[in-house]
Order: sequence, then structure tokens, then C-alpha cells
Amino acid sequence: MAFRNYILVCGGTACESSKANAIYEALLAECKAQGVADEVQVLKTGCFGFCEQGPIVKILPEDSFYVQIKPEDAKELIAEHVVKGREVKRLLYTKDCGRKHARVEDIEFYQKQFRIVLRNCGFIDPENIEEYIAREGYVALEKVLFEMSSDDVIAELRTAGLRGRGGAGFPTWMKWNFTRQAESDQKFIVVNADEGDPGAYMDRSTLEGDPHSVLEAMIIAGKTVGSNQGYIYIRAEYPLAIKRLEIAMAQAREMGLLGKNILGSGFDFDIEIRLGAGAFVCGEETALLASIEGKRGMPVPRPPFPAVKGLWGKPTVINNVETWANIAMIIVKGGDWFSRIGTADSSGTKVFALTGKIRNSGLVEVPMGTTLREIIYDIGGGIADGKEFKAVQTGGPSGGVITKEYLDTPIDFGSLTKLGSMMGSGGMIIMDEDDCIVDVAKFYLNFSVDESCGKCSPCRIGGRSLANLLEKISKGNGELADLDQMIEIGEAMKKASLCALGQTAPNPILSSLHYFRDEYLAHIVDKKCPAGKCKSLISYNILPDKCIGCTACARKCPVAAISGERREVHVIDQAACIKCGVCFETCKFGAIEVR
Repeated sequence: MAFRNYILVCGGTACESSKANAIYEALLAECKAQGVADEVQVLKTGCFGFCEQGPIVKILPEDSFYVQIKPEDAKELIAEHVVKGREVKRLLYTKDCGRKHARVEDIEFYQKQFRIVLRNCGFIDPENIEEYIAREGYVALEKVLFEMSSDDVIAELRTAGLRGRGGAGFPTWMKWNFTRQAESDQKFIVVNADEGDPGAYMDRSTLEGDPHSVLEAMIIAGKTVGSNQGYIYIRAEYPLAIKRLEIAMAQAREMGLLGKNILGSGFDFDIEIRLGAGAFVCGEETALLASIEGKRGMPVPRPPFPAVKGLWGKPTVINNVETWANIAMIIVKGGDWFSRIGTADSSGTKVFALTGKIRNSGLVEVPMGTTLREIIYDIGGGIADGKEFKAVQTGGPSGGVITKEYLDTPIDFGSLTKLGSMMGSGGMIIMDEDDCIVDVAKFYLNFSVDESCGKCSPCRIGGRSLANLLEKISKGNGELADLDQMIEIGEAMKKASLCALGQTAPNPILSSLHYFRDEYLAHIVDKKCPAGKCKSLISYNILPDKCIGCTACARKCPVAAISGERREVHVIDQAACIKCGVCFETCKFGAIEVR
């Protein structure tokens, strides 16, 4: 049935937390109340990606892009746009195009993106399998079942040059081929959806917006390597993704795309969801497999690798969500098509979660080889609040900081590693002049220490030792010898830790020491935090020539550390001050400075 208008409401987790469900229900109610329910289809999609502007509503066929919508806007949207055919100008995103009507292609946030993984997010109802099928869904599976041999599939993946998007960048075709060639009575297919990096939500959003792309790829892998059983390992903190996966699996079974005798081909394949408890170390493949088996999630030495001895000792293909989401398009359009996107060593695209001190935060998917400058300034809109760019952290707690002199570095697997960072799963956190590099390193290191399984001593002891040294420096008790000691411990952890968590945990410290050694020295030698973040190294002082004695700071101080009579200059008792910053935020006259 054709409709006059299609109203797409962003249904990702971020927008749902901003009342997207209420917006959806309000739009449905208004369509009914204004007599156009039979002419308009309202549906929830996956994430549009432009999270900074959410909740987002897009109305077709005009492609009108409405942003920061509230439930109370529904009445006007239906009355004006749908009934009268007039766009609601005050709700349109018009910043980039200089026109009253903003189509998606006019918006700078999207102009340099190329969507393969996120191709259906924001376009289809992820809870309706027919909408996935209408956009070439399950065409690749049909092709693999009836037209291609296992050799053909491996050859296409090899031509494509697809490398694992979970961080290591191992060639996907090679991993699949190891499992295909392994002799066993049982083989398994596993999806690593245990995305836990701070600031990262690429995989979760993909599952929320396009779950069938992952299911289809798993079935293709099963047919290729000779497996009849798959598992999706996803942390329980992602209820929306889990719900949509369950709906997608039920719909696929009902249509004969999952389970016994798929599409009459004689091939059987089924999938189970296994929930993780939120342990970051379970993102490491051997720890993840142990967790699926019901054991404590702890890494084991490799080799043997899971491709030949994985789940319950059987050959296992394990890839992360983003890797799986590329598979169907490679089969449909060919490996040669995919290989022409990106760079010679890193083909295809990469999805990043762009967060931090950036104007346009959100999910972005760009061809490999796109520079950091293009992502941060052309797509991200530059640094928020007119501040100066300081650094970008890529790869989360496993990565490192990259400074402004390297903003023109093309993003691929090799170039970031050379700078002392890594691509990782795709977190990209932007820092500005107000961020303290020591504080940032301490945050990531403490995260890794908390998430360590404790099995190996280099990670367990080394991580805690580094955390103690960083704490010492941030409190103004550091010594110059501490810097060399941190490098020594960090290098030892990289060489001796059992898994990638311990091997990469020192990266934020080692890279920040390389690029911001002067900031560490300021903490140690000058006993100052240049960014004013480390409480032990800052003080709040009242400027006599600016204080008018309004008493506002004294009244707001939670520990009564400020004294002074009305219309007299006030004084802060440094011994009593807890350095909460309330006085600084309260003063309207700029009479309080941070030293």
C-alpha cells in the first residue's frame, strides 16, 4: 500500500531516552485526530547518526529533516506538513544549506559519509523484515545458497580485503578459511556484540537499526564454513538491541530464512542470543567464548586460535558486529566493488562514534583513508564552544592520543598504529584546551584496571602500579623518575600481558607522555595543572579589584569557606576549600580566578 507521506522517527537508544517513543505515539495520535491516518505511515527506524540534533523526524517524500523534536510538536507537524503541505520552518535543520528546506544531502554532517554498515539505519523499520528485504535484504543469502560455492565466498571476501573491525584488523577471509578447512563434527559462528569502550556505541546502534544484516551474514558464514549453529554474545545493558534481535530472529524463522531447510536448500542454521554481564574483558575473543560456555570470562593463551579450536573446543568464526554488517553487501555487489572503497591496505569504510568536545556528535561512517581533520571539522563541525582542539583519543582505553599536527593523517589500520594509537572498534573522543591530559590518561587507565580479569600479573600488578603513579602525579606528589618508571612498566605490560586488554592498557599513558610530556612536567615540577582539572593542584582566589561583596559565592559555598561582609571584598579559606568550583560558577562579575 502506498502512502502520501512517510514519517520516520529515530528510534535509537539516544533518541528514545529523549522521548522518541512519546513523539512516535503523538504523531500516530495526531494522524488519527486530523483524519490522515490512512494516508500516512509513521514508523520508528534505527539511529540517523546525527545524535547532536536528536530526536530527529524525517518526512518523505519531501525529505524534510526535522530536529530536536518534542512530543508537543506532533500536532503542528501533522497539521502543517501533512495536511497543508507546508514545512514547519522552525523545526527544520537549515544550518548548512542556506535554504529554508534542508535535505539530508545538504547537511555537512552527511556529505563525506559513505554508508555500508549503516546503510539501512534511519531508513527502515528494524522490526519489519519486509522492509529489510525491500532493500536487497537476504539477496546475498539466496546467492550463497544456490549460486556460489564456499570457495566463491572466500574468494569474494579475499578480493574485498575486508579486515576485522573489532580492533585487530585480521583478514576476514583468512579467519573464515581456517575454520572452513578445519575438520570437526561441529563448528560455530559467533558475533561479538560486547561493545564496552567508553564513548562507543557503533555496534549497538547497528543491531538496533538493522539486525537482519547481521543475521544474514551469520547464515552465510555458516554455509561457507560448514556450521549449523550461531551465537550472538551481547551485553544485557543493551535491551533495545536485544529486543530487535529477538524480533528479527522470529521473523526470519517464520519466513524460512532461519532454522531447518533454509529456503528449501537443505541447509540448516539457527542462532541463540547469550547475554553478557558487562565485563569489558569479555570483548576479548577467548574470554567471550568462555563466557558463552558458562565459565568465568578470562582469556587463555593463543594459539590455538578460535578459528581452529574455539567454542567448546570446536572451530569457531568470531567477528564483531560491524564486520558482519559488511558481508551481505560484499556478496551482492562483489569484492571488487568493496576493494575500491578506502585504501589499498584498508578497504571499505569505518564507523566511528564521534563524541567529546565536538559540535556535531554522533555516528559517522566514512571510507578508510578519510583524514582526522575531515571527520572532526567537516563532519563534526569543529570544536564546541569556540575552544581550541587539543587531541583526539582513538581506540578507547586501548588507544592513544593524537595531536593537531597529525590531523591530516588518513585513518586506516597502519597509520594510527604508527602514531601510537589504534583504530580499535571505533570510539573517537575529542578533547579541547580545557582537558587535562594526565586526568584523561588516569581515566582510561583506571577503566582498564577495573575491567582487568586479574589472571596475569603484568596486567594485574602493572596496571595498578601505573594507576598509583598517575594518582601521585595528579595530586602534586610526583617525581621526575615516575615518568621513566611508567614507560618501563607500560612497555613490560605490552610485551608480557596475556591478552589485548593488558597489552594495550598502557597506550593512553605512553602516547600522552610522548606528545604532552610538558604537561606531566607541569604537574611534577611546577605543581600546577594547566587545564585546572586536578583538584589538588588548583586553588580558587577572589580578585579584590572585581569583588563587589554581593555574598553570592559565600551563600553557595557548601563548606562555608568564604567569608566577608556585604559590599566588602570576600576571602576564601584555602584550608577549608574543597575546590568544588561552585563559587567560580556562581560569580557573575569574574571576580574568582582559578590558579
